[in-house]
Amino acid sequence: MMGAVRVADAVEAFLHHLAVERGSAANTLRSYTGDLHRYLEHLGDRDLAEVRTADVTAFVAALRDGQLAASSTARALAAVRGLHRFAARDGIVAEDVARDVTPPAQPLRLPRTLTTDEVEQLLAGCVGDGPVALRDRALLEVLYSTGARISEAVGLDVDDLDDEQRVVRLHGKGGKDRIVPVGRPALAAVDAYRVRARPDLARRGRGSPALFVNARGARLSRQSAWHVLRGAADDAGLTTEVSPHTLRHCFATHLLAGGADVRVVQELLGHASVTTTQIYTHVTVDTLREVYATSHPRAVSPRRGARPTPS
Repeated sequence: MMGAVRVADAVEAFLHHLAVERGSAANTLRSYTGDLHRYLEHLGDRDLAEVRTADVTAFVAALRDGQLAASSTARALAAVRGLHRFAARDGIVAEDVARDVTPPAQPLRLPRTLTTDEVEQLLAGCVGDGPVALRDRALLEVLYSTGARISEAVGLDVDDLDDEQRVVRLHGKGGKDRIVPVGRPALAAVDAYRVRARPDLARRGRGSPALFVNARGARLSRQSAWHVLRGAADDAGLTTEVSPHTLRHCFATHLLAGGADVRVVQELLGHASVTTTQIYTHVTVDTLREVYATSHPRAVSPRRGARPTPS
């Protein structure tokens, strides 16, 4: 083990390690530098070997007391944990005192969704017989029917859609493919697009295998698909804010509200963990309340003079 090393010197060595040996990006180095300098101010001028787990925990508490967002606090703690892990591995200190310190819980952010009526309004507002209009309607129908990410939808090739089996092969994250059913309205919209619109768009390009192509015959980009969704929402007069994942969120929420098992929805969405899918169960709490209120005999206060329900 090395002799006594000041915290400031350990920080400098760690940042040098990130820059030279790890080749970390400039933004990462900038963030780590700021967070570790804040850590230095908290600890004061002392030896790194004197720092204890309680000091790291106190640093996290100080950040939260200073009204720093949970996400920013978690990022700062990641930098501090990286420092202590580096020091322990390099023999600067005997143990990693930050190993068991966990970041603050992030506030639950429920995904924005549309009601089924709003989705119908969105899709019904996407009208027209031109090539672009037919493509846009097919794209939105596929997004809502399959729960695909926008990147997965624009990544589809013509051969990925099986009309006979009414399924589509989506190319998900990490190179993982999954087979997802496709509803009849989406299939009808895609068929109209492929027959009446795609040939006109594709002939302007170089023979792309992509299902959804742009006006130059090349594969539609994620950014363009996002503009399609946002434009359709504006045209439909929706006041609810939409995001690139809006129809994916709607897909999951409406399935669960309709009684689908959460693990089935997990498979359809391509989530690695059911925990990720379970966030949508919070969105359907209004549906649960409605069912409870209309089904449970004592869900509401009995009317004055009404007989109690027999047990």
